[in-house]
Amino acid sequence: MFDSLYPTMQWANHRHHWPLAAHSQFVQAGGIQWHVQIMGQGPALLLLHGTGSGSFSWRKLMPLLSTHFQVIAPDLPGHAFTSRGPEGSLSLQGMSEGLRALLLQLNVTPAILGGHSAGAAIAANMLLQQRALSQSQLIGFNPAWLPLPGLPSLIFRPAAKLAAINPISAWATAKLASKPAMIEKSISQTGSHLDAEGLALYQSVFSHSGHVHSVLNMMAAWQLNSLSSALSQIKNDVAILVGTQDQTVPPSMAQEACKLMPQAHLYEQAHLGHLAHEEDPAGTAQLIFKICESRTL
Repeated sequence: MFDSLYPTMQWANHRHHWPLAAHSQFVQAGGIQWHVQIMGQGPALLLLHGTGSGSFSWRKLMPLLSTHFQVIAPDLPGHAFTSRGPEGSLSLQGMSEGLRALLLQLNVTPAILGGHSAGAAIAANMLLQQRALSQSQLIGFNPAWLPLPGLPSLIFRPAAKLAAINPISAWATAKLASKPAMIEKSISQTGSHLDAEGLALYQSVFSHSGHVHSVLNMMAAWQLNSLSSALSQIKNDVAILVGTQDQTVPPSMAQEACKLMPQAHLYEQAHLGHLAHEEDPAGTAQLIFKICESRTL
């Protein structure tokens, strides 16, 4: 609703200062114009960012991983420079289907699907539904695989739906986000602490009303009940990376999800928050290499 009032961010206005811009390309697939960054050679590793973020979330991790992998990091539908796509594209199922189309267009079958927060839910959903990924490994970075417990779960979607149908919600949120102090406070509430570049990138996307509008609509459409009840059906190798200071998705929820998945192993990242892969990209890369090496032994 009101999509025409909230256009996608324009690449021409940002490409000169956007991280890893030389590795950016635009791909039409599934009725969506995707902004995707591709770097390196080797087995394909698909990285999916979380709600409200973008491929820039992997800006420091991608170059490290690209020494061993072909790393593919798209902006999800409606986020940053990727268009919203057709009706339903911002739901869990819609994003999974959109990414299937993108991978077909790129002619890539990822050896590893990595997802952060809600991106991990999309990756897990893809494994459950796409036979081509039956041998792929799953890496969840502070994964949001289970519905929030108690009252927050009851309030979350209705509140997001109300915000999504209010035509001024996205504009008002973007106006607030144009203040650096607001972004810094929001990031710190996740348990993470980012450098000036990271804060500036989040401010750039959240001060754009089109990006915010899509985020609100994604939150309104998000449902995890079906996914959470099917986690035990994932037979793929699963690695769960958890920042012990995560204030967005409690580490206890990752531990609970780990118990549901027969091939899952949990790795703690001490003193890091919800954006652990941005706080410590070198440590995260080394952990991923270790996980992949242990799988091949």
